[in-house]
Amino acid sequence: MSRRFDCSNESEWAEGLPEAAAAVRRGELVVLPTDTVYGIGADAFAPLAVAGLLDAKGRGRAMPSPVLVGSPQALDDLVDDLPHAAQELMDVFWPGGLTLVVRHRPELGWDLGETNGTVAVRMPDHPVALALLTETGPLAVSSANLTGKPSPQDCDAAQGMLGETVAVYLDAGPTTADVPSSIVDLTGPAPRLLRAGAISAERLRAVVPDLRES
Repeated sequence: MSRRFDCSNESEWAEGLPEAAAAVRRGELVVLPTDTVYGIGADAFAPLAVAGLLDAKGRGRAMPSPVLVGSPQALDDLVDDLPHAAQELMDVFWPGGLTLVVRHRPELGWDLGETNGTVAVRMPDHPVALALLTETGPLAVSSANLTGKPSPQDCDAAQGMLGETVAVYLDAGPTTADVPSSIVDLTGPAPRLLRAGAISAERLRAVVPDLRES
């Protein structure tokens, strides 16, 4: 049976954080708030858990899960050769609504879906998400909705769609944004905007002037 914790209540938060972290370590799914929309998360290094995440959303392997990290330094264990443009963008927009697509270390023991050796990674700007990531390490996190349905801005909407497929819901009230993160691909010769979202192309281009738009 799913458990839900009100993160605005100090005692529930004190109980909910370790419960959510323990669920992740057991290979179960959690729902957490971010600075964009609510996300459904799993241990990024537990292939069965990530497969369960995709199944819960009704999503295939051709749409792999992004990864959330708790600090820029966490990328050191995931990426061998971070592009200079990635570091420049992280310095300005992390934590925040920017997802970067980079090449991950080939020896990593994970299976996020059909990634072709890349990972879409972001550091969210939300205290609940960051606290959980500090406990768990990198999480595979996708928007907490059924594929084709709107991304949820509150825990009620997420729970209404995902129900008992999720072990722990962390409720921090409505999110401050109703748009997903912007996505920039840094695996090619020049940065490429794959999705315009929380951060505009103009703001991104002020940091990486050679940004291309798909």
